[in-house]
Amino acid sequence: MPFLPTAPVRIQPYLGYRNRERLHITARALRSRVGKFEKRSRWRAAKTMIGQFASHEVADMPVELEIARPGAPPQRHRGLTDAEGFVRFDIEFDSAWDYDEHPAWETVVFHWHTGDEDQCIDAHVLAPGDDTGLAVISDIDDTIIETGITGDFRKVMRNWRRVLMQMPEERIIVPGADVFYNALGGGEVLAEGAGHVGDRQPATHRPFFYVSSSPWNLFSYLVTYIRGAGLPLGPIALRDWGLDRATFGSSSHGAHKRTAIEGILGTFPDLKFALIGDDSQGDLTAFADIALANPGQVRAIFIRKVGETMSPEELNAKAQLRAAGVPLWLGNSYDTGHQFLASIGLLADDEATAIVDSVEASDPARK
Repeated sequence: MPFLPTAPVRIQPYLGYRNRERLHITARALRSRVGKFEKRSRWRAAKTMIGQFASHEVADMPVELEIARPGAPPQRHRGLTDAEGFVRFDIEFDSAWDYDEHPAWETVVFHWHTGDEDQCIDAHVLAPGDDTGLAVISDIDDTIIETGITGDFRKVMRNWRRVLMQMPEERIIVPGADVFYNALGGGEVLAEGAGHVGDRQPATHRPFFYVSSSPWNLFSYLVTYIRGAGLPLGPIALRDWGLDRATFGSSSHGAHKRTAIEGILGTFPDLKFALIGDDSQGDLTAFADIALANPGQVRAIFIRKVGETMSPEELNAKAQLRAAGVPLWLGNSYDTGHQFLASIGLLADDEATAIVDSVEASDPARK
């Protein structure tokens, strides 16, 4: 049964990315109103969050994506939303689209028609820079925030109050994540507001990508959280989420993350990546499989320890990474230490040294 059948049709753009040959971006057609994640009464907060899940997807709707390369007229590409309202653009360029010197957010525009009116909305695509050598792929769930929406059915039910009743600014960031991520990513924050197709904004000097088993319905919530926590913003790969065994099964979490990460690595074969996750959903084993399947492309793996003991699969993954020469950090905080950085050859990097100094300075246990 459709929810909010009289609400206006809008396009929810997601953050895209490109290399020199292809551009990837997704959007979703929804019949809903834009939720504002403001700290208000618990009832208003719950109403806002329920509204994120009670939207009605619009299928078979034509959507156009407008892009503009420097020195060339804008081009439009046509797509059609699927049964879940998604429209995915995977555009191959006629000729190479070079990077700027530094990473940048490039503005693209989605166009659609409702009633007698033409509608449009800006979206943003992340492009690395010519100076980009290292990028970062990070988990979200229990790595920077406890989302309370992943795991088995019992965990979801136990954490329903956190998901429905707390606004992004009320969520507690994993200690040290803001300092660590900002030192690792650095650079600028994507500004909000309207622009023009082809406009550019500086991005963090190390491109960031996020993967999560949370549903696409939480995209705006997570972007608001990332902005509010002062974390580097980057494209977020989420899941089409249903109330079924496939959604709640632990194996599906790892499969989704692996597919998303391998898609990013495949798009940027000339970049090396640092992978950041935690041990609550098998990130160590998934990351190890990815590193072994993509030799030389994974620069290091950071795993935040949430559990007390390591499973046989994790111990095997740790041994495989050691044998492959992929540096692995395991710890319950983001205090990396000079020794680990030295082991991966980053100690001479002034930025890497600054990571250690700033994280250690922010650690209350050292004061």
